[in-house]
Amino acid sequence: MTDIAKRKAQLEARLADLGSRLEGIEAELDSHTSRDWEELATERESDEVLEGMGLSAQQEIRSISAALARIDSGEYGFCVKCGAEIGDSRLDVVPYTPFCRNCAG
Repeated sequence: MTDIAKRKAQLEARLADLGSRLEGIEAELDSHTSRDWEELATERESDEVLEGMGLSAQQEIRSISAALARIDSGEYGFCVKCGAEIGDSRLDVVPYTPFCRNCAG
């Protein structure tokens, strides 16, 4: 298994990136003050996209936080459903996954 400290640093870096991204999304959503109907309609469409991105980021933050908790408890890298070791190739792609390949599908 890849060095846990390396995985933890990777997860913490992604968590920081997502936090910054969420701040940017919130700032953008708060910045709209247009009174023009055409501009307002365009802003609403953009807001829906931004809100979707924000929700996705929040879900990833929850997943990363759970993975960091598993690291702290010594349970990282093992499937939370069956207890099998999660392969490095799977963790390379989705480092916060709580499931092995068999239980994920």
